Amino acid sequence: MTLSPKTLSYDELRALDARHVWHPFTQAGTAKPPILALGGRGATIYAADGREYLDLVSSWWCNLHGHGNPAIAQAIADQAMRLEQVIFADFTHEPAARLAARVTRRLPGDLDRVFYSDDGSTAVEVSLKLAHQYWRNKGQHRDVYVAFEGGYHGDTAGAMSAGHSSGYFEQWREMLFPVKTVPFPATWDDDPEVEAKEAAALDALDLVFACHPDHVSAVIVEPLIQGAAGMRMCRPEFLRALELKVREAGSLLIFDEVMTGFSRTGDLFACVKAGVTPDLICLSKGLTGGFLPLSMTVAREAIFQEFLGQDLSRAFLHGHSYTANPLGCAAGLASLDLLEAAECQSRIQAIEALHRARLDRLKSRPNVARTRLCGTIAAMDISGGGVGYAAEVGPKLKAAFLERGLLLRPLGNVLYLLPPYCTTEAELNRAWDAVEDVLATL
Repeated sequence: MTLSPKTLSYDELRALDARHVWHPFTQAGTAKPPILALGGRGATIYAADGREYLDLVSSWWCNLHGHGNPAIAQAIADQAMRLEQVIFADFTHEPAARLAARVTRRLPGDLDRVFYSDDGSTAVEVSLKLAHQYWRNKGQHRDVYVAFEGGYHGDTAGAMSAGHSSGYFEQWREMLFPVKTVPFPATWDDDPEVEAKEAAALDALDLVFACHPDHVSAVIVEPLIQGAAGMRMCRPEFLRALELKVREAGSLLIFDEVMTGFSRTGDLFACVKAGVTPDLICLSKGLTGGFLPLSMTVAREAIFQEFLGQDLSRAFLHGHSYTANPLGCAAGLASLDLLEAAECQSRIQAIEALHRARLDRLKSRPNVARTRLCGTIAAMDISGGGVGYAAEVGPKLKAAFLERGLLLRPLGNVLYLLPPYCTTEAELNRAWDAVEDVLATL
């Protein structure tokens, strides 16, 4: 794939980027120039320097079906010729109504009401604001939120507050509101202490409820997998016990499924896999197959009912310019068509099986620990270069994989694979072969 004759040269584009663009999660003073992407097909990204990169992180966990998927691209093009944007406060449209109906049909219980926004952070922000106003509308003052240590929920103020223990937000601590944190019972293959860790986490939650009776608004958790914390996983049994504790305390339960939604855990949603019905669920990333920004906060019907009345002050006065953008909703419908097809579900199962086999081969390596797997997400801890997000081994691993044409972005000393569902067996084995090769040479 080459630059179009109508575009600037490779050097000119690089110069424009260096002069004007501020990249996320990047120290511009020391970072290497970013790779100039020209296009993508399937699991492969094509770069301007002639190299190809196998995308094994699904481009920030968003891409479900591969780059340039023709079905989603066509759905967006068709919708763009009909209606590209409309104010969602006064109007509705077919893609928004159909997408909300299709997603809620696959959710458990009475999770029936969809509030659209534009990314994972805002989906979480909406859930926290809904919980707060829900109790106010009921005449109760509940101002305590509970989150789990290491949890990451996005970069807006409320989402940062819920994720303050992740360590990402020290620069903005003064902007955040207090949130209580309890331990997250992270587990892995052959973990003998998992039940003790779960008990300790639940005991800590009990203590919060005891210290703040009738004041806990909501408990928020990334179900089954804490993503940015290092693909830390918990068992479905823990989430079921958590739900019981929240119900006993009369609080709300929020599932942040921004990353885990849309079959990443093997089931369409982590709440389905765990057998839990939260009160609010946050969805984004894979919602449009990775094509356009769009998110949902889905609420139980009973929550929606508390916002009804003759007084505008009871309404949820929140919104975004591109709420329920028709193009994003059309992409979401096309992505669901692909996701629900038997072929896609078969590939998801095949990816999980291949991950399992290749992870088991690595367990005996001295620099590999805590192997873990959930659906299409495989992860392991790598020793020999520190721990945590700032571990020295992370950049070394990333550079080694890029040299081999693989896009893998370790979370500190945690190496993980989260490929698009279209990734072939040969492509995935090539990636695992490279993992074995790199780990052998560390």
